[in-house]
Amino acid sequence: MKEKQTETIKRRYNRIAGVFDIMDHMIREQWRKDLLQHACGDVLEVGVGTGANLKYYPAHVQVTGIDFSPSMLRKAIEKASSLPQTLELLEMDAQELEFPNNTFDTVVSTCVFCSVPDPVQGLKEIRRVTKPDGKILMLEHMLSDNKIIGKAMDFLNPIGLHIVGANINRKTLENIEQAGMKVESQELLMSSIMRKFILSPNKKKADF
Repeated sequence: MKEKQTETIKRRYNRIAGVFDIMDHMIREQWRKDLLQHACGDVLEVGVGTGANLKYYPAHVQVTGIDFSPSMLRKAIEKASSLPQTLELLEMDAQELEFPNNTFDTVVSTCVFCSVPDPVQGLKEIRRVTKPDGKILMLEHMLSDNKIIGKAMDFLNPIGLHIVGANINRKTLENIEQAGMKVESQELLMSSIMRKFILSPNKKKADF
Protein backbone atom coordinates (compact mmCIF):
# COMPACT_ATOMS: atom_id res chain seq x y z
CA MET A 1 0.00 0.00 0.00
CA LYS A 2 2.79 2.44 0.96
CA GLU A 3 4.66 1.63 -2.28
CA LYS A 4 1.53 2.42 -4.31
CA GLN A 5 1.05 5.75 -2.47
CA THR A 6 4.70 6.64 -3.03
CA GLU A 7 4.46 5.96 -6.77
CA THR A 8 1.26 8.03 -7.04
CA ILE A 9 2.81 11.03 -5.28
CA LYS A 10 6.02 10.66 -7.31
CA ARG A 11 3.99 10.90 -10.53
CA ARG A 12 2.30 14.07 -9.27
CA TYR A 13 5.62 15.72 -8.46
CA ASN A 14 7.07 14.65 -11.81
CA ARG A 15 4.05 16.33 -13.44
CA ILE A 16 4.49 19.68 -11.68
CA ALA A 17 8.30 19.87 -11.75
CA GLY A 18 8.29 22.49 -14.49
CA VAL A 19 6.22 24.96 -12.46
CA PHE A 20 7.29 23.95 -8.96
CA ASP A 21 9.63 26.92 -8.44
CA ILE A 22 6.64 29.26 -8.84
CA MET A 23 4.55 27.24 -6.40
CA ASP A 24 7.44 27.04 -3.93
CA HIS A 25 7.38 30.79 -3.25
CA MET A 26 5.34 30.13 -0.11
CA ILE A 27 8.75 29.52 1.51
CA ARG A 28 10.31 32.95 1.86
CA GLU A 29 13.92 33.50 0.88
CA GLN A 30 14.81 34.83 4.35
CA TRP A 31 13.38 31.71 6.00
CA ARG A 32 15.69 29.55 3.91
CA LYS A 33 18.72 31.73 4.71
CA ASP A 34 17.97 31.76 8.44
CA LEU A 35 17.56 27.99 8.53
CA LEU A 36 20.55 26.98 6.45
CA GLN A 37 23.05 29.19 8.27
CA HIS A 38 22.93 26.47 10.96
CA ALA A 39 24.09 23.74 8.53
CA CYS A 40 27.57 22.36 9.10
CA GLY A 41 29.78 19.42 8.12
CA ASP A 42 28.31 16.66 6.01
CA VAL A 43 24.74 17.67 5.15
CA LEU A 44 21.82 15.62 3.85
CA GLU A 45 18.88 17.48 2.33
CA VAL A 46 15.84 15.21 2.21
CA GLY A 47 13.39 16.15 -0.54
CA VAL A 48 15.75 18.51 -2.34
CA GLY A 49 13.07 19.08 -5.00
CA THR A 50 14.18 21.50 -7.72
CA GLY A 51 17.12 22.69 -5.59
CA ALA A 52 15.70 25.95 -4.23
CA ASN A 53 17.82 25.68 -1.07
CA LEU A 54 21.14 24.88 -2.70
CA LYS A 55 22.42 28.42 -3.19
CA TYR A 56 21.87 29.27 0.48
CA TYR A 57 24.20 26.68 1.99
CA PRO A 58 27.47 27.89 3.53
CA ALA A 59 30.39 27.38 1.15
CA HIS A 60 32.25 25.06 3.53
CA VAL A 61 29.62 22.30 3.80
CA GLN A 62 29.33 19.11 1.73
CA VAL A 63 25.72 18.58 0.64
CA THR A 64 24.02 15.38 -0.45
CA GLY A 65 20.50 16.00 -1.74
CA ILE A 66 17.93 13.28 -2.34
CA ASP A 67 14.50 13.27 -3.96
CA PHE A 68 12.18 10.53 -5.21
CA SER A 69 11.08 12.52 -8.27
CA PRO A 70 13.53 12.28 -11.21
CA SER A 71 11.91 15.28 -12.91
CA MET A 72 12.40 17.46 -9.83
CA LEU A 73 15.94 16.17 -9.45
CA ARG A 74 16.87 17.17 -13.00
CA LYS A 75 15.93 20.76 -12.15
CA ALA A 76 18.10 20.61 -9.02
CA ILE A 77 21.06 19.27 -11.01
CA GLU A 78 20.77 22.23 -13.40
CA LYS A 79 20.96 24.66 -10.46
CA ALA A 80 23.83 22.77 -8.80
CA SER A 81 26.04 23.02 -11.89
CA SER A 82 26.67 26.74 -11.28
CA LEU A 83 27.25 26.59 -7.51
CA PRO A 84 30.58 26.46 -5.62
CA GLN A 85 29.58 23.98 -2.92
CA THR A 86 30.37 20.27 -3.01
CA LEU A 87 27.01 18.79 -4.06
CA GLU A 88 25.82 15.27 -4.79
CA LEU A 89 22.21 14.76 -5.90
CA LEU A 90 20.62 11.30 -5.85
CA GLU A 91 17.25 9.74 -6.60
CA MET A 92 16.09 8.16 -3.34
CA ASP A 93 13.02 7.67 -1.15
CA ALA A 94 13.05 9.46 2.24
CA GLN A 95 11.31 6.42 3.72
CA GLU A 96 14.23 4.14 2.76
CA LEU A 97 17.47 6.11 2.93
CA GLU A 98 20.44 4.24 1.46
CA PHE A 99 22.98 5.53 3.97
CA PRO A 100 24.58 3.90 7.03
CA ASN A 101 23.55 4.89 10.55
CA ASN A 102 25.11 8.09 11.95
CA THR A 103 26.37 9.43 8.59
CA PHE A 104 25.46 13.14 8.60
CA ASP A 105 26.20 16.12 10.84
CA THR A 106 23.13 18.01 9.60
CA VAL A 107 19.90 16.87 7.96
CA VAL A 108 17.63 19.45 6.28
CA SER A 109 14.01 19.35 5.10
CA THR A 110 11.83 22.17 3.82
CA CYS A 111 8.14 21.38 3.32
CA VAL A 112 8.87 17.70 2.70
CA PHE A 113 6.96 15.74 5.31
CA CYS A 114 3.62 16.90 3.96
CA SER A 115 4.16 14.58 0.99
CA VAL A 116 5.95 11.56 2.48
CA PRO A 117 3.31 8.78 2.58
CA ASP A 118 4.55 7.49 5.96
CA PRO A 119 5.94 10.62 7.64
CA VAL A 120 6.90 8.89 10.89
CA GLN A 121 8.94 6.31 8.96
CA GLY A 122 10.62 9.12 7.01
CA LEU A 123 11.45 10.98 10.23
CA LYS A 124 12.84 7.80 11.78
CA GLU A 125 15.08 7.40 8.76
CA ILE A 126 16.53 10.90 9.04
CA ARG A 127 17.04 10.32 12.76
CA ARG A 128 18.87 7.07 11.96
CA VAL A 129 21.34 8.69 9.54
CA THR A 130 22.03 11.73 11.76
CA LYS A 131 25.07 11.51 14.04
CA PRO A 132 24.24 11.42 17.78
CA ASP A 133 25.60 14.95 18.21
CA GLY A 134 24.13 16.16 14.91
CA LYS A 135 21.04 18.25 14.24
CA ILE A 136 17.97 18.28 12.01
CA LEU A 137 16.85 21.60 10.47
CA MET A 138 13.27 21.83 9.26
CA LEU A 139 10.82 24.27 7.70
CA GLU A 140 7.49 22.50 7.69
CA HIS A 141 3.86 23.47 7.29
CA MET A 142 1.24 21.61 9.31
CA LEU A 143 -2.26 21.60 10.72
CA SER A 144 -3.18 24.92 12.37
CA ASP A 145 -3.64 25.05 16.15
CA ASN A 146 -6.72 27.19 15.48
CA LYS A 147 -9.67 24.78 15.51
CA ILE A 148 -11.67 26.64 12.85
CA ILE A 149 -8.73 26.98 10.48
CA GLY A 150 -7.74 23.40 11.23
CA LYS A 151 -11.18 22.11 10.23
CA ALA A 152 -10.99 24.12 7.00
CA MET A 153 -7.57 22.58 6.28
CA ASP A 154 -8.98 19.09 6.90
CA PHE A 155 -11.80 19.85 4.45
CA LEU A 156 -9.45 21.18 1.75
CA ASN A 157 -6.72 18.57 2.19
CA PRO A 158 -8.03 16.05 -0.38
CA ILE A 159 -7.90 18.74 -3.09
CA GLY A 160 -4.25 19.60 -2.47
CA LEU A 161 -3.32 15.95 -2.12
CA HIS A 162 -4.92 15.09 -5.46
CA ILE A 163 -3.41 18.01 -7.39
CA VAL A 164 0.06 18.29 -5.88
CA GLY A 165 0.55 15.26 -3.64
CA ALA A 166 0.94 17.30 -0.44
CA ASN A 167 -1.08 17.08 2.76
CA ILE A 168 -1.79 20.45 4.37
CA ASN A 169 -3.05 19.00 7.64
CA ARG A 170 -0.19 16.85 8.92
CA LYS A 171 0.36 16.76 12.70
CA THR A 172 4.10 17.12 12.32
CA LEU A 173 4.92 17.82 15.97
CA GLU A 174 3.26 14.55 16.97
CA ASN A 175 5.12 12.75 14.19
CA ILE A 176 8.46 14.16 15.37
CA GLU A 177 7.75 12.89 18.88
CA GLN A 178 6.77 9.44 17.57
CA ALA A 179 10.03 9.28 15.62
CA GLY A 180 12.01 9.75 18.85
CA MET A 181 13.49 13.18 18.16
CA LYS A 182 13.63 16.19 20.47
CA VAL A 183 12.65 19.76 19.57
CA GLU A 184 15.57 21.99 20.58
CA SER A 185 13.98 25.17 19.24
CA GLN A 186 10.83 26.14 17.38
CA GLU A 187 9.80 29.38 15.66
CA LEU A 188 6.34 30.17 14.34
CA LEU A 189 6.65 31.81 10.91
CA MET A 190 3.06 31.89 9.64
CA SER A 191 0.78 31.67 12.66
CA SER A 192 1.06 28.02 13.75
CA ILE A 193 0.92 26.67 10.19
CA MET A 194 4.54 27.22 9.08
CA ARG A 195 7.31 26.56 11.60
CA LYS A 196 11.08 26.42 11.78
CA PHE A 197 12.55 23.62 13.88
CA ILE A 198 15.98 22.65 15.11
CA LEU A 199 15.79 19.06 16.31
CA SER A 200 18.13 16.72 18.13
CA PRO A 201 18.19 13.02 17.15
CA ASN A 202 18.09 12.39 20.91
CA LYS A 203 19.84 9.04 20.56
CA LYS A 204 20.70 6.64 23.34
CA LYS A 205 23.47 4.05 23.25
CA ALA A 206 20.93 1.27 22.63
CA ASP A 207 19.46 2.93 19.54
CA PHE A 208 19.98 1.21 16.17
